[in-house]
Amino acid sequence: MLTLRMSRSVSHSLSIVGAGRLGRALGRRLHRLGWHVGAVVTRSTSTSRAAARFIGAGNPSVPLTREIIEADVILLTVPDGALAGVARSLAQLDPKKWRGKAVLHTSGALDRKVLQPLARRGAATGSLHPMQTFSGRSEPNLDGVIFGIEGDSRARQIAASIARSLGGVPVIVDGNKKISYHAAGMMVAGLGLALAEGATQVLLSIGFTRRKALQALLPLMREMLRNFEQHGAHAAWTGPISRADYGTIALHAAALRKHPNELQEAYRGLARLSARLLSKSHRATLRNLNRVLGKSRRKSK
Repeated sequence: MLTLRMSRSVSHSLSIVGAGRLGRALGRRLHRLGWHVGAVVTRSTSTSRAAARFIGAGNPSVPLTREIIEADVILLTVPDGALAGVARSLAQLDPKKWRGKAVLHTSGALDRKVLQPLARRGAATGSLHPMQTFSGRSEPNLDGVIFGIEGDSRARQIAASIARSLGGVPVIVDGNKKISYHAAGMMVAGLGLALAEGATQVLLSIGFTRRKALQALLPLMREMLRNFEQHGAHAAWTGPISRADYGTIALHAAALRKHPNELQEAYRGLARLSARLLSKSHRATLRNLNRVLGKSRRKSK
């Protein structure tokens, strides 16, 4: 049985199924912490070999083989839609060898129920999801990062130990509410990135180079985040809506008409959201926003 004390002096073994951006990054970190990396499984020989090279250890493999079960912990970093099928296939490899193993998936949206075929074989099952973005081009900083964990008791203990060893902070997330946890991360990382690129496109349209656009926007975003962290959302809120400058809001909406309708809708939606969440008189603020944004609304062709 796998000990729960994940120290640098004790060796543990790990198999990684689906070694993409996240699997490679976690595998590399854990290898550096003294873990023995066994099977590294991807869809093709070339990608599995590349993953093992990046990790610095592991046996590249394309099919699901019994070698996977030789590890103490099996980390599934495949896409969400593939998890159920992978769990069913793994459960058929050698049904008697799963007892005492720990299987953790890294989906932010799904809980341990997707691993039920392995739980029925006696494996401890759960999930381990770092609330961090992984580009595949650089190693993300995991110090202080929240790791959402859930699962049966033993899986939670192992997931929490792994998270702490990586410098993260484990937080137990109710499996039935995990999709909300994931949606929050998506709003900041995935949708926030689209918002930043949308603002960049607006500046490009008036003659900025991309370098100058980033030079204009990145300090603004960094200061906003710093103020949000240090002073809270209400104190950090600035801009024309916070000043009740609805004439400027109408001009913004008119200027954005030349841009894709999705960008216009994002501006209107985020303006209303800021009023709902940040304005002390949100009903009056929303009425005024609806007045000026309604008049300026026009679909782009």
